[in-house]
Amino acid sequence: MARFAATLGVIILSGFINLTAANKDTCDLHAVVGQSLTLPFVYEELANSHVLRWTHNSTIILYRQQGKVSVGKPEDLSATGSLVLKNLQFSSAGEYQAKLLNPNGTLAKSWTGRLCMMDKVSKPQLAYICDPKSGAVNLNCHVANPQSWMFSWMLNEKTLTSETRPTLSISLAQLKGEMSFTCSVANKVSKEKSDTVRPNCKSPPPPPTICFKSKTVVAVLAGGAGLILLLLIIIIVLCICHIRIKTQMRRRDEGEMRMHSLNKRVPDSIKALY
Repeated sequence: MARFAATLGVIILSGFINLTAANKDTCDLHAVVGQSLTLPFVYEELANSHVLRWTHNSTIILYRQQGKVSVGKPEDLSATGSLVLKNLQFSSAGEYQAKLLNPNGTLAKSWTGRLCMMDKVSKPQLAYICDPKSGAVNLNCHVANPQSWMFSWMLNEKTLTSETRPTLSISLAQLKGEMSFTCSVANKVSKEKSDTVRPNCKSPPPPPTICFKSKTVVAVLAGGAGLILLLLIIIIVLCICHIRIKTQMRRRDEGEMRMHSLNKRVPDSIKALY
């Protein structure tokens, strides 16, 4: 029983740690380096009697009490308690928390959010390659240091909703007239578009067709008929020669048989005389 309880405790603790890590990686706000950002904390009834504290990763970055700011800069605080972050850097990322206390020390309002810093998207470079072998033009939207950025394509200023990859392939047969292409790259805080490109590719030539002139066709047919006639003549001549040779051989065999029969009769007649 104790072992089961210990195992269950480990499972619950692991789930809590994973949940905490997942929440830690969740971004509520996104910003670009060098940008200014106002954290969304608003308390319309903010008075000098309230105590306001802002922290960044548990470090106090602004503290105001009795209307006086002792930590941070007064100009970074709005009339409703929002905090303005200026010239953000990658070190500005993290958890921000605001706590507003009433004069009696009770909590009036609180806010917590996680800020994630991102690079600004650079302008993409659009290039294309004509590939006659595959019968297509291949377009490539190149951008430096892509970081899970989103790609989009426009054909003749109309968005191709199904194309979200950095490459695009179009059949050469579809390139009719002047077709213009642009690609865009975006993240959660910025977006850039490439220059317009008009591919200049030649469509593959149609397969060659075999055509003959009528005179050529007649000559070929006449030549074929002549060849067939010649073959027939040769076959007939060979047949006649074969028949003649066979007839001569038959006659020779018949003559030899007569001579053999005659030679056999002569000795019998001579025997009869004696």
